[in-house]
Amino acid sequence: MNSLHQSLKTTFGFEQFRQGQEQTITQLLNGHSSLSIFPTGSGKSLCYQLAALHLPNLTLVVSPLLALMKDQLEFLASKGIAAASIDSTLKGNQAQEIMTGVRSGEIKILMVSVERFKNERFRQFIQSVSVSMLVVDEAHCISEWGHNFRPDYLKLPSYKQALNIPLTLLLTATATKKVKLDMAQKFAINEHHIVQTGFYRSNLDLAVVPVASASKNTYLAEEIKTNSHLSTNSGIVYVTLQHSAEQVAAYLQKAGINASAYHAGFDSDLRSQIQADFMADKIQVIVATIAFGMGIDKSNIRFVFHYDLPKSIENYSQEIGRAGRDGKLSHCITLANLDGLNTVENFVYGDTPELSGIEYVIENIKAEAQTSHYECKWELQLLQLSNASNIKQLPLKTLLVQLELAGVIEPMYTYFADFKIKLLQPVDHILASFNEQRQTFLATIFKATVFKKVWGSLSFDTLLQDQSIERNRVIAALEYLQEQQLIVLETSRMTEVFKVNINELDDPRLAKVLADYFIDKEEKEIKRIASLVQFFQLESCLSFNLGHYFDDQGTPKQCGHCSVCSGKIVKLEYSMQAEWPTDEMLTNNAQGLQQHLAKKVPQSLSFESYCRFFAGMTVPIFGRNKVRQLPGFGACEQQRYQDIRDKLSKLQIIK
Repeated sequence: MNSLHQSLKTTFGFEQFRQGQEQTITQLLNGHSSLSIFPTGSGKSLCYQLAALHLPNLTLVVSPLLALMKDQLEFLASKGIAAASIDSTLKGNQAQEIMTGVRSGEIKILMVSVERFKNERFRQFIQSVSVSMLVVDEAHCISEWGHNFRPDYLKLPSYKQALNIPLTLLLTATATKKVKLDMAQKFAINEHHIVQTGFYRSNLDLAVVPVASASKNTYLAEEIKTNSHLSTNSGIVYVTLQHSAEQVAAYLQKAGINASAYHAGFDSDLRSQIQADFMADKIQVIVATIAFGMGIDKSNIRFVFHYDLPKSIENYSQEIGRAGRDGKLSHCITLANLDGLNTVENFVYGDTPELSGIEYVIENIKAEAQTSHYECKWELQLLQLSNASNIKQLPLKTLLVQLELAGVIEPMYTYFADFKIKLLQPVDHILASFNEQRQTFLATIFKATVFKKVWGSLSFDTLLQDQSIERNRVIAALEYLQEQQLIVLETSRMTEVFKVNINELDDPRLAKVLADYFIDKEEKEIKRIASLVQFFQLESCLSFNLGHYFDDQGTPKQCGHCSVCSGKIVKLEYSMQAEWPTDEMLTNNAQGLQQHLAKKVPQSLSFESYCRFFAGMTVPIFGRNKVRQLPGFGACEQQRYQDIRDKLSKLQIIK
C-alpha cells in the first residue's frame, strides 16, 4: 500500500486518505468493481483519480454535467495528470487531438456524458481503445428509485459489457438503501464492495424557519447583513424558478449585498464568469436554481438558504452539502411555507406523457417498421418524434427505454443523417497520399459527395448502393483524413435505429401498461415531495432523520444543533391564498386555446392539455404553436395541479 500513499502525497499533496477512499481504491486495484457512497465534498473523485494512475489503460468517466467535468479537469491539470473530455464545446479538430492522445496512452482519464455513447464516431473510437475502468459519477441517476433518474444511464451496464471493461466504480452522495442495492445489482457489484461512510456532518446547522412569502426577501437580506456568521462569508440561496433567481438577486443587491443570479437560461460564458467570480470571492452570494452547485468545490461556503422548497429530500441533502466543506460551522436554513408546493409538483405532472402520445409512438413504430426497406427496423430523430407525439424529450427517452425493457425495441446503432466535408487539400493531392486500393475507395466517397462552394454533403444512400462498401469503414476513413488534417468533418441530425419485435408491439395492452408505468412514477415523485414536507415538520432531530433516510446507522439520535433540537418545531402553512380566475374567464380562455390550435393540430385537444395550459406548463405542442402568448396561459399557476384538474372537470371544459 506504500505506493498508494506515495501517489497520494506526491501527486495530490495530501498526507492521508479520507474515510472510505483507501478501501475503495484498494478494492479496485484488486479487481473488484465498487460502489462508493460518501457525503458531498468528502473526496469521491479522488477514488478514481488515484486508481487511474495505477491502472494500465484508460479510465473512462461518465458524468452528467459539463460543469462537473470542467472542474475535475482543472483539478487534474493542476496535479499534472493528463485528462480530457469529449463534449459539445470542442472546436475544430480538438476532439481529434484528444482521441490521438488517448490512443497513444498519453491521456489517462477521459470524461464524457452518457449521451456520447450514442455517437457512432465516438463509439467506433472507444471500441478501438483498451479501457481499464468505467466510472459513473452521480450514479444514483441509474436507479428508477432515485431522485434524478436519467433513462440513458440504464444502458451503461450493456455499454460496459460491449466494450469489455473489466472494472466499474459507481460514485454518489445520495442513495437510500433501495437505490444503493439497485445500483449495485445493475453492475453486479458484490455487497461487500459497497463502501458507505457516515452521512452525518456535525458542522452543519440545519434550520427550518416558517416565513410568509411576502416577507422572504426582507428576512433573507436582514439575516445575511446582520448575522455575524453570514455577513462576511460566502453563501448560496436556492430558488425554484429562473425569474425568481433574478428578482431575489436584484433585491439583495439593492440591500447592499454583493449578490448575483445564476440559472440555466444564462449563456454558458456568463455562467462560467459568475461561477469563477464566486469561487474567487468576488461575489459573496449566488442566488441560483439547481443548475448551480454540481461539482462546486468551494470550501468556505458558510450558508445555504432554501428560499423555495427543494424538489426532494435527496436534492435538499445535495444542496446543503455544498456548505462547510472545510469542516467549519455552516448554516443551512429553509425559509418554509407551502406556497411553492404547486410549483415543485407541477414539474412532475408536466413530464407525464399522455396515453394518446404513447399510442402515437407505438403507431409510429408500426408504420415505420412495416414500410421500411429494412427488416423490422425503426429509425427516429428524437426532436421530431417529441414534437409529433407531444411528449417532452426526457420522458420520451424514458418511454423508449421502457419499450426496450419490454422487449419491443432493441437499440442497434445510431448514425448521423448528415455528413459534411470541407477539403483542406485538393482531392488529387489527398488521393496521391494513398495506395491504389485506398485511392479507389476514397475516390468513391468523394464521388458521392456534392460540393457547394466550401462544404460538401456526403450521400450514404448513393454510397451504400455498392454492397461491398461498409458504413463503418467509410466513417473510419473520414476520421483518418481529419486526423491527418486533409479534411474537416462535421456531423449532424443524430438518428437512432432500433430493431423491432412486431409480436410484442401488437400486444393490445402495451400502451396502457406504459401509461400506468408513468402514472406510477408520477405518484412516487409526488410522494417524494410529500416526504420532504413531512421532514420539515418533524418533531425529532433533523440531522438524525436525514441520516436515517440515507441508511446511515451512525447518526446521533440528537445532534443538539438543528432547529428541532433547539426546540423550534414547525408547522408549514400557506401564507397566501391564490385567487382562481372566474369560471367565465376559464371557459373563454379554453375556447380561445381550442380555436388557436384547431387549424394547426389535427387531433382534438385532451383534457390534460387544457390543465397544462392553465398551469403554465410547457409541452411541445404549446412551444411549436406559440400558445404561451394566449390569454389564460398560466392563469392558475399558483394552484396545485390536482385542484386544476378538479376545477376544469366540474366546469366540463371538454364537453
